[in-house]
Amino acid sequence: MLAFAKDITQSQPSHREEDKNPELKNYMNYQRKLNHVRLVYYSLKHAKNDLQENLQQLRKSGESAESYLEQAFPLSHHFADDKVLTLMLKKLVGGHNEAKQWYRMNSYYYALAYDCMDRFIRHYNQMVRDSDEEAREFTFAGGGEIDFGDWVYLYFPHLDFLIGTPLDQTQYPFAKRNKTIEEEIDKKTHDGETLEATLNSLKEKYEIDDVAIKVLLHKPVSHDDLELFHTSIKTPIYELLTHKQAGSWEAMDGETLMDQAYNFGSQLKIWTWGKKKKKVKVEESS
Repeated sequence: MLAFAKDITQSQPSHREEDKNPELKNYMNYQRKLNHVRLVYYSLKHAKNDLQENLQQLRKSGESAESYLEQAFPLSHHFADDKVLTLMLKKLVGGHNEAKQWYRMNSYYYALAYDCMDRFIRHYNQMVRDSDEEAREFTFAGGGEIDFGDWVYLYFPHLDFLIGTPLDQTQYPFAKRNKTIEEEIDKKTHDGETLEATLNSLKEKYEIDDVAIKVLLHKPVSHDDLELFHTSIKTPIYELLTHKQAGSWEAMDGETLMDQAYNFGSQLKIWTWGKKKKKVKVEESS
């Protein structure tokens, strides 16, 4: 099973405050409809099958795969060609289908997973909006649309591999961090420093890992970076997230890190959707 920032095998999550807060309750109801394991599986499967089918067609016609890869894998085509992407997708699917091990991903794999999920969720949401019968075959979201930004907020550990790429308001926690880093990069590169030197000078301050820097520099995936490290599924790698904390200025007594994540996710969803509704009203009145 692929190890994201939080346990994707969780089912029926709850928050102790949701019965007191209708908006939080609605958010948790949405979370309870999601089957994250199936969602990740279909995202990877869709990307792998689409890649293989398009490569076959392109080879028959003698065309280059460059334009297709740029459109289908906007992040990961920078550091991997069609052969490497095929291998990486096979590794991700194989690791995800392994029930006895957790497979940890590096920034190369997170960037690829981001590409796959972004594309598939947009495809699925459009089917839902179009009342496409094919959407009914997917049972990982209770028949409703999926908020990709919310999923990224909860299940990706960082978006360092997207530094320098505009992020929308649904990814606010990451966007705020990345914007701060980007401002420092702009200043240093403006003063004559190379991007690589700048990133290396900032990595300790912002805890940017070496693989993320290689992704940002579009360095090809090395043999070592293709490795997916694994540990037993019995290893409690998410234990800290469910540990009840003592009361402090940033946490209520008995609150877990998951409680905090869901609470902020609820507030973020209300904020972002509120802004979208205002935008629609303005467009309708103009």
